[in-house]
Amino acid sequence: MTAELKKVLTIAGSDSSGGAGIQADIKTMLANGVYAMSAVTALTAQNTTGVYDIMEASPENLAAQLDAVFTDIFPDAVKIGMVSGKELIRVISEKLKSYQAKHIVVDPVMVSTSGSKLLKEDAISALVEELFPLAEVITPNLPEAELLLGEKISTKQDMEQAVVRLEERFSVCVLLKGGHLSGGADDILTERGRVLWIPGEQVDNPNTHGTGCTLSSAIASGLAKGLSLEEAVKGAKEYLTGALQSGLSLGRGSGPLDHGYRL
Repeated sequence: MTAELKKVLTIAGSDSSGGAGIQADIKTMLANGVYAMSAVTALTAQNTTGVYDIMEASPENLAAQLDAVFTDIFPDAVKIGMVSGKELIRVISEKLKSYQAKHIVVDPVMVSTSGSKLLKEDAISALVEELFPLAEVITPNLPEAELLLGEKISTKQDMEQAVVRLEERFSVCVLLKGGHLSGGADDILTERGRVLWIPGEQVDNPNTHGTGCTLSSAIASGLAKGLSLEEAVKGAKEYLTGALQSGLSLGRGSGPLDHGYRL
């Protein structure tokens, strides 16, 4: 008898080029042995060179998508990615609380890879107040952590101090990603006061479109399968490294990862 297939829901924006957003999430979940479902927060026109148009879902439509999933195929874990408006954030919060969703991973997509701020101030406040308290773990990169804390993070010692402050301030486990540090691929996890470095191999590959989406989706997949947070993070990091090492090269800009390298 085969083991029950675990189910994971991604709540995020669509990437028409398939490298990030719900497309990356679904590929990642499939590669990590879970059944993927999605609730789309926005349709984006984007590719490896940039984002050219965004059309947000209406709050009513997003609510209906979430109802459709939770009332039929209840997810074992939830990953939340790009949500650009406070009204959509509130809908997500209300539905997750109403259905008592579990194993929620929040990737606070606030700053683009190029450093552009993606969320308005009121949406950032809503994200922090509405979704962080529901999360099992949040996965900010360094620019996002700097925005949340209002301070610069320039060294590994800064990262150690920042991750503790983030956990204390928001009462949630934090995986702080170190990829923006020069020469760095090590991340740091804090879980109820316990701080753990998660070493990573720096892969010489400029095609990094969707790495944050991929990592958070792989973590959610691990949690859905019953792994501890530490095990889920380590497994996700290993999967991400392999997807980078595969060396896929598509598009004229920063291309996507090889999500299916294990298949």
